[in-house]
Amino acid sequence: MLHTVGGQSEVGKLRRVAVKHARDAFGDAAAVERQWRDLRYLARPDVTAATPEYERFLAPLDAAGVETLHLPFDYPRDASIVCNRGVILCNMGKPQRRTEPAVQEAAFRAAGIPIRGRITGDGTVEGGDVCWIDERTLAVGRGYRTNEAGIRQLRDLVRDCVDEVIVVPLPHWHGPEDVFHLMSIVSPIDRDLFLVYAPLMPVPFREALTSRRIALVEVPDAEFDTLGCNVLALAPRDVLMIAGNPETRARLERTGVTVREFAGREICLKGGGGPTCLTRPLMRDGG
Repeated sequence: MLHTVGGQSEVGKLRRVAVKHARDAFGDAAAVERQWRDLRYLARPDVTAATPEYERFLAPLDAAGVETLHLPFDYPRDASIVCNRGVILCNMGKPQRRTEPAVQEAAFRAAGIPIRGRITGDGTVEGGDVCWIDERTLAVGRGYRTNEAGIRQLRDLVRDCVDEVIVVPLPHWHGPEDVFHLMSIVSPIDRDLFLVYAPLMPVPFREALTSRRIALVEVPDAEFDTLGCNVLALAPRDVLMIAGNPETRARLERTGVTVREFAGREICLKGGGGPTCLTRPLMRDGG
């Protein structure tokens, strides 16, 4: 059973994580056919191919000794946030996903995981817009999925375990229907190294990172759409990323990062979500 959460880090050694298996997410072929367009997938996932692909995604987590909690519904990252006080349940900005936080809450409570609170009413926050810069600094993307009312509620919920909340205005990019979050353009690799897609980074946010002596590895334009910027740190400078982004991989390796790859055609590329989207870290060592 999982009884504790925390770490307030995106890069500390990953100890426990919530995931959602492709077979539970997609259901059967008929369910996929009904839903993939409304969920703004780029193409129809192949259910038969997705299951073994997902098993290969889980293999590096298992090899690293990460304990997993299996959830029954959609991308695990977006419906919740984890701080040292427990899980904060989000209120989804995308109407098609409004039921996800309640599903996660039931699974977390059954696993003995403490619930810190929730975003309610007209406030919206999605977990993909929330990123730990360090153990006392939280960045929150203000975009189409996360609004001012939600950010105010989040500030209140983390007030006793965070010194600073940095609000990052997000670009319009492809509009409100696009799958776009703060963590579409930034992935922490170590406490002093972040992977970023520079063209979409607001200048104040870039300056906030560099002023903290965080070096930035930039994803090339050609590898942004293939989710080169979406990588999951298993430990400091040890990451999991989607295969097919060779220049991003090379740039990371030149900074001493160990890169592990998996094929993500069905489970990632078609839905616009990389390994950070497929995981909700529940416990990390302090970053």
